Amino acid sequence: MKHRSFFGKSISRIILALLIALPINVLAAGGWSYQQDRDRLTNQSYSYARSPLPSSAQYELIRLEVACKENKLQFVVDSNSLIASQGRSFDVEYQVDKKPPVTISMKTFADSKRRGYTEEHAREIIDDILSGQSIFIRVNTMIKQVLTAAITLEGAGQPIQQVFADCGIGVSDKTESGAAYGWAEFEQDFQKLSSAQQQEVLGKIKKIMQEMR
Repeated sequence: MKHRSFFGKSISRIILALLIALPINVLAAGGWSYQQDRDRLTNQSYSYARSPLPSSAQYELIRLEVACKENKLQFVVDSNSLIASQGRSFDVEYQVDKKPPVTISMKTFADSKRRGYTEEHAREIIDDILSGQSIFIRVNTMIKQVLTAAITLEGAGQPIQQVFADCGIGVSDKTESGAAYGWAEFEQDFQKLSSAQQQEVLGKIKKIMQEMR
């Protein structure tokens, strides 16, 4: 029995040592992960949270990224398929859970036809991501092809929080529940109210705005 116990402890120690030696992105290969890289154009380091690939074979190979580059947040779509010529705009439609779909404009990077980003809508999209369980995304390409993907948002919070920290965005920017309350979520909740309740909410917002001046 002593030999078996010693053997079991030895195996456990070996497995533990192997797990410690593995890179973080390898351990998180099946989910959202936090990674660091260097921009090929500017040669500056940056960090990003990367989504897993869609679990179903019926969707295109698309990953989503939340990046911090030069202290600016970016929302990135990374595809194996052609999206548009370098530096060109294209439309993306996304839907988090059962919320209304949102259409935004993105632009491919100057060195890629398969990767696009937005800084203007980045925080809005990230807020939606942090408040949901899954996201469905449609990418309209220059050849009129529509790329689709359904990606889980489970486990996205911690890697995104690390990116927020790199960009100097603190916990104070979040709600008490830990997820940001985005504009899209506010619009959805506002539409559920009666006319009288909507007027009451608008009155309170007006009062808050006046106090902040």
